[in-house]
Amino acid sequence: MVQVPAMKRVKGRAPLSVVVAIIGGLALAGIIFTEDLRSLTEIMDKKKEKQEEEEKRTSSLPARARMMLTRPVQEATPAAKEAFDPRRCSTTEGYWAYNWTKRLPYTDQTCPFVDRQISCQRNGRPDSDYLYWDWHLDGCTLPRFDPAAVLEKLRGKRMLFVGDSLQMGQWLSFVCLVNSALHYSARTMERTTTLSVFTATEYNATIEFYWAPFLVEANSDRNIRLGAGGRVLHVDAVELHAKHWEGADILVFDSYVWWMSGSRIKAVWGAFGDDGYEELDAWVAFRLGLKTWANWVDANIDPNATRVFFMSISTTHMRSEDWGRDGGIRCYNETWPITRRGYWGSGADRRMMEVMSDVVGRMRVPVTLLNVTQLTEHRADAHVSVYTETGGELLTAAQRADPRAHADCIHWCLPGVPDTWNQILYAHL
Repeated sequence: MVQVPAMKRVKGRAPLSVVVAIIGGLALAGIIFTEDLRSLTEIMDKKKEKQEEEEKRTSSLPARARMMLTRPVQEATPAAKEAFDPRRCSTTEGYWAYNWTKRLPYTDQTCPFVDRQISCQRNGRPDSDYLYWDWHLDGCTLPRFDPAAVLEKLRGKRMLFVGDSLQMGQWLSFVCLVNSALHYSARTMERTTTLSVFTATEYNATIEFYWAPFLVEANSDRNIRLGAGGRVLHVDAVELHAKHWEGADILVFDSYVWWMSGSRIKAVWGAFGDDGYEELDAWVAFRLGLKTWANWVDANIDPNATRVFFMSISTTHMRSEDWGRDGGIRCYNETWPITRRGYWGSGADRRMMEVMSDVVGRMRVPVTLLNVTQLTEHRADAHVSVYTETGGELLTAAQRADPRAHADCIHWCLPGVPDTWNQILYAHL
């Protein structure tokens, strides 16, 4: 028998089966690692895409909103608030809260009725933070303005705003808010210097504005360029205006800022001409004029057929020292509300407020005094400032560079604060 010599193991070499097993294990581990790496890469890519999408979404937000999003948020359980009831809820007790998710119901580009005087964005205002603040009541929930519900409530009715240019701004705000729910073919607008009428044709409803800055008659009613020194008020006469108010289902009045053009006002009574005037303190003349208006309402308005509202003082911001900005120029370059709780500056005369409250409180016909003064006190940031017009012309670059002479800290941008006034008005409707 031929013997086969035994194979010698080569020292240091692994058996072939072991080598194959090791190679197979390494290959499997490589495949698993590759899959894990691919999955991890996909996760990172998706996370990056999501982050880029979020950055793209927030990049269009106002600068301060982006800044606020980077701040840590303290979680808190808000106290439950009751539904709005005008008999129990105060519109003066509250605070402004920034709402970066707010969807504007209109802009001064999408609503064709906003006057150029108050079209701040269209006139070149560079910031937009002032558009994203909501007024929150301390104890109640203020309902959102619902244009469809308003139009249904106004079906077959006539709503009339009466007052000055601030009231005109509120009227335009109201028109733009309801217009957002109407097809362009379902409304009309007629503008005149005295009476302007917006009609929602499908609802047979009108929302109107009548120019009467003092409510009572004055020689400046048709000549608004007449300076304060030439104005003479007929503090006991209202009929020339009031005949246009008859037949309205909802009346919304305002009157204040024109009374504050000086400490003294020229007033006449009865058949005396403009030359036989007497100079009165502004608050005295205001009381006389407001009582004349109140007497007409009491004698001519049926409270079962007509609801009457009176807007309180719309605050001005003429002294930046009031809110602690020494060296500032009125409301110029203000981009953030005054946050001090209960702030009250020099732009709203307390004595005039007392006169307003006293006269309205003594009337036979129920008149709802909508107190918007406190909430407007905080909004030094929302005036038209230098993004407005004068004499029918937009301010020039040179005029904008001189805010001490040209900044308008009386009127409000639209959209803006007047939308909140109408939110409160809607809550009372």
